[in-house]
Amino acid sequence: MTMTPDISRHPCFNKSVSGQCGRIHLPVAPACNIQCRYCNRKYDCVNESRPGVTSGVLTPPQAAAYLDRVLEKEPRITVVGIAGPGDPFANAEATLETIRLIRERHPEMLFCVSTNGLGLPPYLDRVKDAGITHMTVTVNAVDPAVGKRFYSWVRDGERTLHGREAAELLLMRQLESIRGLKERGITVKVNTILTPGYNDGHIEELAKAMASMGVDMLNVMPLHPTADTPFEGIIEPNKAFVEKLRKAAEKHLPQMRHCRRCRADAVGLLGNDRSGEFAGCLSECGRTEDSACGGLKAVPVASAVSAARAHAFDRPHVAVASLEGLLVNKHLGESEKFQIWTRTDSGYEMIEERPAPDIGAGPKRWYALADSLSDCRAVLVARLGETPRAIMEEQGLLPVETEGFIEEALDAVYNAIDPRALQALRPKKRKACSAGCFGGGEGCG
Repeated sequence: MTMTPDISRHPCFNKSVSGQCGRIHLPVAPACNIQCRYCNRKYDCVNESRPGVTSGVLTPPQAAAYLDRVLEKEPRITVVGIAGPGDPFANAEATLETIRLIRERHPEMLFCVSTNGLGLPPYLDRVKDAGITHMTVTVNAVDPAVGKRFYSWVRDGERTLHGREAAELLLMRQLESIRGLKERGITVKVNTILTPGYNDGHIEELAKAMASMGVDMLNVMPLHPTADTPFEGIIEPNKAFVEKLRKAAEKHLPQMRHCRRCRADAVGLLGNDRSGEFAGCLSECGRTEDSACGGLKAVPVASAVSAARAHAFDRPHVAVASLEGLLVNKHLGESEKFQIWTRTDSGYEMIEERPAPDIGAGPKRWYALADSLSDCRAVLVARLGETPRAIMEEQGLLPVETEGFIEEALDAVYNAIDPRALQALRPKKRKACSAGCFGGGEGCG
């Protein structure tokens, strides 16, 4: 007999149970298909509490095993959520496989997924079949003229879109997603990031549009300014201002007022997050390669690095250290700027140059560089040291040592099935023509 979960036990959608029913977010979705201007992709942090942050990333079997261990200590969990650290439908197979494995073990669980909606439409039937009862779609605007200011880029398959074109596509997919979810009887909440000067005059219009589509609840979330993002200088709206806009929106849709802006690895009751307490357990499960944690064989470090490199391949651009724009021929540490290349329908295009962080400051320099290249899948350089290499990989940016024509290296990066194959690009060691030679781009003949 198939068990029908009690949908009233979702604490985000039913405030009255938030003191008795808990949730767990399983971080199985590292890749993202859009770059929001309020989002920092540095997700490996146990000391921050905001959406997108997690102390680790798990595979579906690891996530199922992690849940088993959490339930031993926190049996009040009634909802399994997937909310990042990227977008679940930029990682659709991992998302759906995680839910399948857990549903087999815990059919009483509710399943909830939070998405930007861009990649959801092809999976609507599978979402229903998987037993997902609740979905959250983040919609920041229902007018592309407003929405275009929120996104640096939107990636749809092999296309990377910017500006109004990106906002139009994203909104179209969001509306298609919401319509499809409601047609399939799934409870839908819309999250909207209230950003002063951007969409604060647009909230009621958005609420009215969402209500017309049958959305069940609206969560107007005040912007949480995050360091190293384009929106870091915007002041967080105060409670009175947020409540004023919620009341206006409430004429059209029920409002969520008990949101905790949860991490991608949140655990426990809404008012008592235990993600820090379980971080060690999550980390342990993330180092195992079987379907249960505890006394299992650890994944070799090299394999973990390869997995991290694979995540980078969902980013649209490639950074290049070049003297003249034709060859990859500069060392990472000597580069004062990086060319940003992308693939288009007609080939490769250099779209901008970005300054490198100032020399000095030790590892902080490399973390700053990784942040500035957060939309790049790889950085092509003639040479780099082991410290920056490790930091780049930790931050999901694949460093590739190579020399030669930029477009040949780009071919290898964009067409590589296994990121490890790029090691074939690594240049052979050679003798310098003098102790002070750092390479001039012309060769040392």
